[in-house]
Amino acid sequence: MSNKRDYYEVLGISKDASDKEITSAFRSLARKYHPDKNSDPDASDKFKEIQEAYAVLSDSSQKENYDRFGHNSPHGSPFGPGGFQGFDMRYEDLFGGGGGLEDLLGSFFGRSTSSSQASGRNILARHSIKFEMLLEGGLQELNLKILSKCTNCDGSGAKDKSSVKQCNTCRGAGQVTQTRQMGPFMQRSVTECPTCIGRGTVVKNPCGECSGTGRSKKSQKIKFNVPSGIESGTRLRLRGKGEFPQFGKGRPGDLLVEISVDEHQWFERQGPDLIMSLPAGYPDLVLGRRFVIPHFDGSDLNIEVPAGSNSGETIVIPRRGLPHHRSGIRGDVVVLLKLHIPSKISKSDRKIIKEIRDGLTLKDSSIESALIDDANDRRSNQ
Repeated sequence: MSNKRDYYEVLGISKDASDKEITSAFRSLARKYHPDKNSDPDASDKFKEIQEAYAVLSDSSQKENYDRFGHNSPHGSPFGPGGFQGFDMRYEDLFGGGGGLEDLLGSFFGRSTSSSQASGRNILARHSIKFEMLLEGGLQELNLKILSKCTNCDGSGAKDKSSVKQCNTCRGAGQVTQTRQMGPFMQRSVTECPTCIGRGTVVKNPCGECSGTGRSKKSQKIKFNVPSGIESGTRLRLRGKGEFPQFGKGRPGDLLVEISVDEHQWFERQGPDLIMSLPAGYPDLVLGRRFVIPHFDGSDLNIEVPAGSNSGETIVIPRRGLPHHRSGIRGDVVVLLKLHIPSKISKSDRKIIKEIRDGLTLKDSSIESALIDDANDRRSNQ
């Protein structure tokens, strides 16, 4: 009798689990116990056990044989006399980019795999815009030096067409395939051809301008539209505006333009709303006042400060903020009232303030009551 754990128990699934559930369980456990991420002493053995369970249960014929005989199959171990040794699966291969887990497992377990088309590299450029541009957006320009198609050889990398020959190693495929038997499975790996570096051809007489790479750096003026209401840090993707692929194989990369928004002199942004602080004198708060300030939408802001206002209160001016990036509806301008204390006061003004001080100052006997009223007002507005 085998002392191995039941494969279904290893993956934590039932015997009637679907193929999707089997793969999902393997993903979860492989992420948890992969030795690259788990430093426990037994993580490597657990990861190997998980691989073995998945190798059998993900193959219909091996699963059928296991369901019938368990670990004691009369045909012997499906992994040959040496037993299961585990596959060299890097964490980045399993859960990083590229063709995905399905493609990687396909190469290990003999299933069909796909390869992504080569392309030029993406480029990241940073571009700042004026705060006022957030209102309507607009056309912008960038001047960049980018690896572009060599005009001398039209991207082929060859001095003339006759010097371009088919690669004998890969026979023009740009890739080489290797297979090897691992128990009942065929492990297939597809890699870039080392002779032609993936292009399928070799150049006997390279282009002198680009040294056979098919591309050279050129200054380009790139125009793009900035949408209204854009947030700082947003990256605009300009497809096909990145680097030209080496030897002209594949598509050009993309240009990512990261937008930063310059600060405004007095506005701060909170989504589509504009926040500003308005310094107002004590008489302005007590008696009320109308302030008129310029606004970058072309119309002045009329701010009506009601009589009896307090420092710290806010006034909302609707639909004078920025457009929402999806709906286009403008936000509000929120004005925070702030008591302005002059840094210098003339002797005559100081004398007047002293004369009216008694009528404006809070009496000692009223301080406690005023504290309670202020606290109640603050809590009611929370």
